[in-house]
Amino acid sequence: QLQLVESGGGLVQPGGSLRLSCAASGFTLRDYVIAWFRQAPGKEREGVSCISRSGLFTKYADSVKGRFTISRDNAKNTVALQMNVLKPEDTAVYYCAAGRGVCDLGKNEYDSWGQGIQVTVSS
Repeated sequence: QLQLVESGGGLVQPGGSLRLSCAASGFTLRDYVIAWFRQAPGKEREGVSCISRSGLFTKYADSVKGRFTISRDNAKNTVALQMNVLKPEDTAVYYCAAGRGVCDLGKNEYDSWGQGIQVTVSS
């Protein structure tokens, strides 16, 4: 099974920024559509953003448009999620996922998942 590891989470104040990173073990992220999902306590897992294999196409949930940016660093075999102007409602466990389908925000498109990393936005 593909191994994905998230890093970069933590506690920030509203309006602050965090940068999450998704790293691959044993495969090349460039070969996969990569997405970020998040899940808050008691809520469904929500697609946040995805990026095409080329990195030229991205998609964002309406709730994060204009604040979050997904990008690839192929030299490091990572995908990042830059999160700016963070809000308390962004608090969740964030998951990196990989798939061989199209870039969309549905869970069924992705076969491999990271363990998740906590992001907490609070004052």
